[in-house]
Amino acid sequence: MWLRLRHLIRKEFIQVLRDKKLRLLIFMPPIVQLLTYGYAINFDIKRVPTAIFDESGSAAARRLISRFAASEYFSVKYFVKSEGELRRLIDDNRITLALRLPYDFSRNLKSPHTAKVHVIIDATDSNAALVVGRYAQTVVNDFSQEIMRERLARLGAVTGLKVPVAVEARAWFNENLMSRHSFVPGVIAMVVMLVSLMLTALAIVREREIGTMEQILVSPIRPVEFLLGKTVPFVLISLVDMVIVILVGVYWFEVPLRGSLLVLLLGTVTFLFNSVGLGLFISTVSGTQQQAMMAGTFFFTPAIMLSGLIFPIPNMPLFFQYLTYLNPLRYFVIVVQGIFLRGDGLALLWPQMAGMTILGLTLLTLSVLRFRKRLG
Repeated sequence: MWLRLRHLIRKEFIQVLRDKKLRLLIFMPPIVQLLTYGYAINFDIKRVPTAIFDESGSAAARRLISRFAASEYFSVKYFVKSEGELRRLIDDNRITLALRLPYDFSRNLKSPHTAKVHVIIDATDSNAALVVGRYAQTVVNDFSQEIMRERLARLGAVTGLKVPVAVEARAWFNENLMSRHSFVPGVIAMVVMLVSLMLTALAIVREREIGTMEQILVSPIRPVEFLLGKTVPFVLISLVDMVIVILVGVYWFEVPLRGSLLVLLLGTVTFLFNSVGLGLFISTVSGTQQQAMMAGTFFFTPAIMLSGLIFPIPNMPLFFQYLTYLNPLRYFVIVVQGIFLRGDGLALLWPQMAGMTILGLTLLTLSVLRFRKRLG
């Protein structure tokens, strides 16, 4: 058995690596995808294009505007003179936020009345609009507190009083709140799944298309040996790709790797049971490589959406929250992010490892049974 298996693995490596185009597709896409996602997907919102419509023209209005201009989160690009001009900037997608200060802004500041500031946000992207709204609210609140202290000083009240409650925020594991540090480990998991799933899904179908499947069926090779011979090379290739993208993530994007490489290797191998098992199952139900590619994309896209990498799982409907437990990428994203950012070990990650193990064995068993049934 071991001799036959060794020859099968050797034959698969030769078949894959002698193809120049396939060699390029194995090693280049993971790097390109990591670089693309690492740079293009950024949830840090800064330098928001901003327009100012100052109807007041007062010194107080200019003080508030200067606070927005000094903030790293806003980029004041336009000063408009009419509501129509402001609306055109929003319609042309040239600004995300507009600040409108009414004509009575300064007068209300000097009276017991409340001075209103109109903050208009382009909410085409609702999540970004919520973040931008919070940024603007913070700037206005700081300005409001400064005005309140000045009023107390004019009234001769005690100005040295401290606020009763003060928030001191401390960000753990991602101290600078860089979305790239949170997202790149997840992209690493996504790239590993893509490579291993697609290569494995095409493996058996390729044998069928080039006409060598019949020769294998009449040989003494058993189905389990054939499947192992098809999957082991792609597991090893996926591990090499994993090492490459980890090096790019750590040394290019400067993502901290605080955990154990051995635990990361164990988690990767456990996850590969799932992606390889799913790829084999796709191979057994597909008649052509085009069908296998389409089926792989069909499974890969929902796996990303239900992994928690892009959309928080607690925000999903309850049905889809339960559905994520059948998604191995959900567990692997937790493992990779935990090892990279928190330095988690097996003591914390064993539930995810167990979940991937159960799903992986189930997928591999279904693939073997399906392959035997098809042979029969």
